[in-house]
Amino acid sequence: MSRALAAQLAQAVNPERSAVADIEDRRLRRMITHLEDNLAEDLSLKPVTQPADDLVKNWVGFLPGFDSTHHMVTNHTVTSAGADTATAEADFTATHRIGDALWVLGGRYRYRLGRSAGGWIVTSMTMQALWETGDRAALIKQALERVTAKHEGK
Repeated sequence: MSRALAAQLAQAVNPERSAVADIEDRRLRRMITHLEDNLAEDLSLKPVTQPADDLVKNWVGFLPGFDSTHHMVTNHTVTSAGADTATAEADFTATHRIGDALWVLGGRYRYRLGRSAGGWIVTSMTMQALWETGDRAALIKQALERVTAKHEGK
């Protein structure tokens, strides 16, 4: 792999410009710019290919219901690269908090990247959860309720 290609791929998975940074800053709509229009994603038990807009709408539906979140993505590794496609992996820890209650999930992301007119974008992402603490179901339910109550109160 050339140095130029390696630098471009490093930019594509750079956390400061990534979808993860947009999640933390609650710029959920902006994160679409990092994703292919029809993104193949497996962030749950049901892999799907869906419009990036739909993925973001799902996240908008519950992430703002947490008091805070912190998604740390580290150890980015490009595992293969061609002229227009590449694959990469990274470790993650995702912390979600409401009051004193925490749900923390850790594991590995696998990304497929494609070259677009604006640079490299994520075309597929798969999450492999390796460990988890806290009550995921209870905190997600509470976050959803908080988002719904906020929208009904407008």
